Amino acid sequence: MGAHPHRGIATLTYILQGEVEHFDSAGNGAIIHSGGAQWMKAGTGIIHDENLNYDPQTESKFIQGFQFWINLPAKNKAEKPAHIAIQAGEVPRKELPDESGWLKVIVGKYEELSSQIPNYSEQFLYHIQLKAGKSLSIQIDNEIEVAAFLPTHNAKLNDTEYQKGEFVEFDRIAGEIEVKNTSQIAIDILLFGGEEYTEPVVAEGPFVMNSQAEIAAAYRDFYEGKYGKIKPQQKQISPVSVN
Repeated sequence: MGAHPHRGIATLTYILQGEVEHFDSAGNGAIIHSGGAQWMKAGTGIIHDENLNYDPQTESKFIQGFQFWINLPAKNKAEKPAHIAIQAGEVPRKELPDESGWLKVIVGKYEELSSQIPNYSEQFLYHIQLKAGKSLSIQIDNEIEVAAFLPTHNAKLNDTEYQKGEFVEFDRIAGEIEVKNTSQIAIDILLFGGEEYTEPVVAEGPFVMNSQAEIAAAYRDFYEGKYGKIKPQQKQISPVSVN
């Protein structure tokens, strides 16, 4: 993707199929394979570079991943950058009742499962796989923003059929979200959401801050070299990856 800066956010990359390489100006480096995730807190400013490749651990030549920008609360925008790499086997997962499928917790909590990715408010990201003809209901609290994405196949959400590739946003009303698989094969659903961000938001380019003055400062600090540089030797030595 090419080296580029960020400030004021955390990025979350979840790779369904493929391999993602990460290097940043804080000295972090990692290679994440299919089913893994990586989280990077830009904080006061960081430069990072990411590359998507085929996963050599599988025979697939398909690449599919998702990146979320998570706006940090104002007090956390001033923190030092940080990075966490999580391989597929480290993602909390549980089998669903009645052999319906499974659920992975990428961010947040679900029943007894808890992700190691930091949360600064109530947020969650679940990867759900449902077998043919199965369903799952999840209780959602009031005023929580919730959305779903269907990366592989059609699915029925609250009795409405949606197509593969659709993004679905739900009302902010407490209640159940029911996901049904009406197909003859297993399907995947990404369900995610969180509390509303109530502080001022000013976004420009790779920066998300609370005022235009902070945006100007983010650009100034970047051009003055305060975010550091990615050292060439980071890319010459392959980062250790956990299978």
